[in-house]
Amino acid sequence: MAEKYYRSCLSTRYASHEMQYLFSDHFKYTTWRKLWIYLAKAQKELGLKITDEQIKEMEDNVENLNYEEIAKQEKITRHEVIANINAFSSVCSKAKSIIHSGATSNYVVDNADLIIIRESLDIILVRLVAIIKFLSDFALDYSALPTLGFTHLQAAQLTTVGKRCTLWIHDLLMDERNLSFIRENLKFRGVKGTIGTQASYLEKFNGDHEKVKQLERLVTAMAGFEKSYSITGQTYSRKVDLDIIAALSSLGSSVHKICTDIRLLASKKEIEEPFEKSQVGSSAMPYKRNPIRSERCCALARHLITLHSNAANTHATQWMERTLDDSANRRITIAESFLTADACLLILLNISQQGLVVYPKIIENHIKQELPFMATESILTSMEKIGVDRQDCHEKLRVLSQEASAQVKQFGSENDLIERIKSDTYFEPIFNQLSSIMNPNNFTGRASQQSKAHKNFYDFEICNAYTHDDHQQQ
Repeated sequence: MAEKYYRSCLSTRYASHEMQYLFSDHFKYTTWRKLWIYLAKAQKELGLKITDEQIKEMEDNVENLNYEEIAKQEKITRHEVIANINAFSSVCSKAKSIIHSGATSNYVVDNADLIIIRESLDIILVRLVAIIKFLSDFALDYSALPTLGFTHLQAAQLTTVGKRCTLWIHDLLMDERNLSFIRENLKFRGVKGTIGTQASYLEKFNGDHEKVKQLERLVTAMAGFEKSYSITGQTYSRKVDLDIIAALSSLGSSVHKICTDIRLLASKKEIEEPFEKSQVGSSAMPYKRNPIRSERCCALARHLITLHSNAANTHATQWMERTLDDSANRRITIAESFLTADACLLILLNISQQGLVVYPKIIENHIKQELPFMATESILTSMEKIGVDRQDCHEKLRVLSQEASAQVKQFGSENDLIERIKSDTYFEPIFNQLSSIMNPNNFTGRASQQSKAHKNFYDFEICNAYTHDDHQQQ
């Protein structure tokens, strides 16, 4: 539906509903209310005067969000957290006096952000592992199909279609490692007070340090975290955000590399992304089969890559215990990092699950254009074995190769190097070996075995948690 005002295309076109929900006001504000409940429950357990009735009233109103009231309060106070405290208090008359007791704004802001980040990482990891699984199946299916390998975008030696795919998988496995490490080591900000000293809570518990530490442990556990950061200022260190976005940015570079390779291979008509029966490649050129999904991935991945510098600058400019110039920036950067990563993975998941289309005959034709040149070393070795002078043989092969190359480049002819060799009686002793020498499988080294060996790198059981609903629309 057309909108009168700007909305991010990450919401309207690219990111999944489940990822969008995590960054919605609804999820944020209800999470803030749950954090106030955790704090009240823990304070009650440690002896402060809080009743079950007050806690139940808060629990009953977690979803009772009046956005008009919140907006009204924020307009008056110019403070989002105070606006939500006032709105929550307006429906919790009994609990009004204990909401946010002893806390600073970043008790809810930062802890909620960490909960959102945790849930977002879980979505990203499941998608990522599913892609690895589908690409692994592809690598196995084409583990033995020879294809031209390239260095400097110039034909080098032969590899296999499956082996090239394992280059992509290897990068994605590194991304999985990075993101899993971050997920496993993500901590809670905890209950730290105004500038991280916990002074307000120490006062509440009459100087009892053990109760303050127990308060932190209780709230951390209620929020589903095993540990909290032992040291914070008013906020948890923005170095945490930087590490997270660095890993997502690194994932973006992997996606860009993979999809660039697919685009290059599509231009050679060797491999294509899925192309649907009714899909239109160009409004002007009906024959076009543009790799639009891979192009879209590259476009989004470039944006994801750039967000790393934003997070680095935010961390670098946090003065002393904190400044507020991180707030507006983080609203955009963290959300867009996850939404963009989600969008990239959804598209790549669609490509890898529907299946890349391989054209073996085109690949074979391209090999035929280059293999005669690659085979000269094997021909030289075979001639050496029968006792000919290596330098004489090398010179003859050089001359014949240059002649064949000239025919290809100047006249667009087929590579006729082998025919030229067969016409020269100097090479007659190995004529019966030429057919065997020219078998492409003799030039792929251990590519086939390497394509199969990578399957042992990763346990794909997490793929069972993957659901197919979100990426079908992509």
